Amino acid sequence: MKKIRIGSGAGYAGDRIEPAVELMEKGNLDYIIFECLAERTVAIGQQDKEKDPSKGYNQLLDYRMEKILPLMAKNKVKVITNMGAANPVSAAERTCEIARKLGVGGLKIACVTGDDITDELDKYENEKVLEDGTLLKEKKDVLISANVYMGAEGITKALEEGANLVITGRVSDPALTIGPLVHEFGWNIDDNPDQMGQAVLAGHLLECAGQVTGGYFADPGYKDVPDLWKLGFPLIEIDETGAFTVTKVEGSGGLVSVDTCKEQMIYEIHNPKAYLTPDATADFSKVTFRQIGENQVRAEHATTHGRPETLKVSVGYKDCFIGEGEISYGGSNCVARAELAAEILEKRIELTGIELEEYRTDFIGCNSLYRDAISKEIGSGTLCEVRLRAAGRTKDRKNAVLLANEVEALYTNGPAGGGGAVKRVSEIVSVCSIFVPRDAVEAKVTFREV
Repeated sequence: MKKIRIGSGAGYAGDRIEPAVELMEKGNLDYIIFECLAERTVAIGQQDKEKDPSKGYNQLLDYRMEKILPLMAKNKVKVITNMGAANPVSAAERTCEIARKLGVGGLKIACVTGDDITDELDKYENEKVLEDGTLLKEKKDVLISANVYMGAEGITKALEEGANLVITGRVSDPALTIGPLVHEFGWNIDDNPDQMGQAVLAGHLLECAGQVTGGYFADPGYKDVPDLWKLGFPLIEIDETGAFTVTKVEGSGGLVSVDTCKEQMIYEIHNPKAYLTPDATADFSKVTFRQIGENQVRAEHATTHGRPETLKVSVGYKDCFIGEGEISYGGSNCVARAELAAEILEKRIELTGIELEEYRTDFIGCNSLYRDAISKEIGSGTLCEVRLRAAGRTKDRKNAVLLANEVEALYTNGPAGGGGAVKRVSEIVSVCSIFVPRDAVEAKVTFREV
């Protein structure tokens, strides 16, 4: 029975490269995926592209490609990635330049586009925003971008036409894995609902890389994970039935267990019985995991309920500015001094007329994680240090700067012993979601060869 092996080379935009190199050297892979997009990443990439039309792709593309291009050529591993972000075309062209510099030839690089509908948003201005129920047109003046979560069709097409490196923009995270599985096994949602369910599950387990091998799982004394400092990323071996095994390279750090797989399976899926992806509405409610060996878990029994009629669109917009500052107080009575500093800030905001939409203070080390739900008596105990953080949300940079400056001024105008003050002003890009018909987008595939 035909089997293929797919590894995970990255789980987010800034992920480390060593585990990917390890997989490409020792994992006996057919494919490796690099999942590098979060909700806001494409919108931020669009801002980069506005400043420089040749940018907008993942900022670590050069670093990663310099490491992996020689390995993919040497070991015949095909690479699939959404590092194209807001500019897959430039990402593909830059990858060609890197390959030539490294003397790596024989590459057919596919560029998958079609997800960007920014110029067509007027058609959807009366669509309701998922997060707050407003109409999209209410954000018209601050919109940056709109990218549809496409499925695996562009990736599959690229592989069918001989690509050995596929660079996409906004596709769903599981699509990076679904694409090669559909290509290799010929599955489709109508004839293979169980296999497609398994394909979504495989993609979902791989998409966050180290999370399924013990990263974000470890809790010393409760959930111990060995050698987390050299965490290995996962790979799957899957056959034509759709059943697959999750494992990692022998000797790498981390852990693949039933529990690591369970935790990753329920991560960010909203409804285990109806996990919406562009390729299939997956049902994970009957999934079974079995430990079949050391760091080997067998995954079976995912299925699907057809293909969604609509596709999610991630709409980026300029939201606000955040002004913030931090200052520490230590020693006897430190919490009382931090509380006094917070009181001073509130009165200064009122006195100077700083205009804020939201404002909060946190006493880091006392209540910054859980607020008053757990730490009701902030001054109790024997705390010997506390860090005050003050942050405000405002529509303009000016007021954000004024707030940050007030925190810094506590150095000489506040309680005794303040130190380590920092201040920051950030422009915040946020995202909201709408839904569009499936036929609103079409994946387009172009090629470059080296």
